Amino acid sequence: MTEHVEIVLRRTQLFANLTEQEMRALAARASRKHFPQGAQLFGEGDSCSGLFLVASGRIRIFKLSPAGREQILAVEGPGSSFAELPVFDGGNYPASAAAMENAEVLFISRKDFQDFCREHPDVALKVLAVVGSRLRRLVGIIEDLSFTTVRHRLIAVILRLAQASETPKKDGVRVELTKTHQDLAAELGTVREIVSRNLSRLQAEGFLEVDGRSITVKDLSGLKREQASSE
Repeated sequence: MTEHVEIVLRRTQLFANLTEQEMRALAARASRKHFPQGAQLFGEGDSCSGLFLVASGRIRIFKLSPAGREQILAVEGPGSSFAELPVFDGGNYPASAAAMENAEVLFISRKDFQDFCREHPDVALKVLAVVGSRLRRLVGIIEDLSFTTVRHRLIAVILRLAQASETPKKDGVRVELTKTHQDLAAELGTVREIVSRNLSRLQAEGFLEVDGRSITVKDLSGLKREQASSE
């Protein structure tokens, strides 16, 4: 188990440059936890008990509106850490976390992590960099929700997938949605029905062809013009 823990720690940005001795000391403070798909690691407002590192699987970080609508803030995979901020500021967890699939995480208690950072100030500086990056991402989410429509946010997702796609076809660029319409809606700040309605409209307008989670972008330049019209 110790070897496994050290491998996970080495993959994590915060601890990648620790010496072998430091790594062993930190591994001794880490515990391994398993969560089945759908299990909640913690809820928004819960008292912060410590820091989490993803060993395998994916963890969804999200907030719920009073009406129960979910907004996904991040999806963390292997090599990622989360809950750094409340470990230091003494506050509660500002969002909820749940396993999107069977997942394994490492857990380091708040006290142990604070003690370790006192001994290794460079780790604390890395935490600041990670938290800063998260803040920039959250500002981007706020801007998207405030200044763009669901249609344009959906087009942006499709264009990102098309740009990363390695399977261009004669009839267009083929992309695969890795999320359900429900998860995609949560990421875009809307509901599943509106995502499905907008996909249908984009198909009716000739921009793309939808077959389940498989999408063929028929008019890539047209989609880019649509996206530019929101800027």
